[in-house]
Amino acid sequence: MTDPAESGPAELGALFEDLPAAEQERMVEAVLFATAAPLSERELAERLPEGSDVRAALDALGRRYQGRGVRLVRVGDAWAFRTAPDLGFLMQREAVETRRLSRAAIETLAIIAYHQPVTRTEIEEIRGVSVSRGTLDLLMELDWIRLGRRRMTPGRPVTFVTTTGFLDHFGLESARDLPGLRELREAGLLDNRPAPGAALDLDEDESIDGQGDMFEAGD
Repeated sequence: MTDPAESGPAELGALFEDLPAAEQERMVEAVLFATAAPLSERELAERLPEGSDVRAALDALGRRYQGRGVRLVRVGDAWAFRTAPDLGFLMQREAVETRRLSRAAIETLAIIAYHQPVTRTEIEEIRGVSVSRGTLDLLMELDWIRLGRRRMTPGRPVTFVTTTGFLDHFGLESARDLPGLRELREAGLLDNRPAPGAALDLDEDESIDGQGDMFEAGD
């Protein structure tokens, strides 16, 4: 028997001249299964042995996959296997997107967490720069901060505090479980003055390594 690997194009044509229809169907099935993009009949014919009846193989596959979890569908002038429409819901899942917050958002969130309740003016005094409304809106959209009570001072400014969503996201039981302040102060995120409002009694020797990665948003 001739070894197909040692045959030339003409010999291969003669060798597969009487290739059973079932085998041609298997070949078309294998090619379509392994290819993400739809393939035209011409592209399929180029991959199969000369003389193969691609159309007949496609018709046979279409009948065989009727009522199955995947089916053979026509996409323009090409063909592909696709999930049965009524099972599409099985392919859907909630995707969690992780995005790193900007430095301004990290600083603002840290100040609110450690100095709460704190006003916008106090946040700006600690940071030394203005706080954009967009930064506060983002943190509120993430449900990490909310509006607190108004200060009993002229103008009665609103304060900001962290939420239970903030505690849940970072695995904290309460605000008192926040890491120590030393590294935040060394990084210039917090100053050494008494915190405005209610100060937290935290251990300043407690490490906060990895807090840069801690302040990431998942939505």
